Amino acid sequence: MSDNPQVDPSAPVEGPTAGPRRRLVLIPLLVFLALAALLLVRLFGGGDPSAVPSALIGKPVPSFDLPPLPGLGQDGAAVPGLKAADLKGHVTVVNVWASWCAPCRIEHPLLLQLARDPRIRLVGINYKDTPENARRFLGQLGNPFAAVGQDLSGRTGIDWGVYGVPETFVVDASGIIRHKHVGPLTPQSLSTTVAAAIGAAQDPQPR
Repeated sequence: MSDNPQVDPSAPVEGPTAGPRRRLVLIPLLVFLALAALLLVRLFGGGDPSAVPSALIGKPVPSFDLPPLPGLGQDGAAVPGLKAADLKGHVTVVNVWASWCAPCRIEHPLLLQLARDPRIRLVGINYKDTPENARRFLGQLGNPFAAVGQDLSGRTGIDWGVYGVPETFVVDASGIIRHKHVGPLTPQSLSTTVAAAIGAAQDPQPR
């Protein structure tokens, strides 16, 4: 009778690399759990999931100078383009939109409502669009914007930290970005977070 133990060929082989392999397998699981926990906090933490933190909050608007949307008129006058200097002297709400963006169409009635707010000037950045489609979009749904700048290349959107359209920014009279809303505006966000940001921007804290 042999003293040598029988080796089960189906048993896992333990060796010096078994530990590192287990750790490598666990990494994706840990990342997934962390992301799931973050999602649950965003959904049930009581905050506004559309109010995404931005590195630009509290900083001056990026330098930009966008041409007007050709052929866009309002009250018998051409609607001007948009540049950074236009965002000083009054509280401005900047909406980044495109005709190809379905959520932009959904939020548009709220922009028409927001444009009537005497506390703000509402302007638009038309993102990676064609002039014909953008002009047709506003012709069909109404133009809420006092100015529209064409961002054909998307470069200005990148400078503003735009993830995707629509996005809306509240800028105070000093040209400082005070609030960022990602995704389409809703009646709730317009009456809560955006309204609060506009109110706060009326009387910015001294810097």
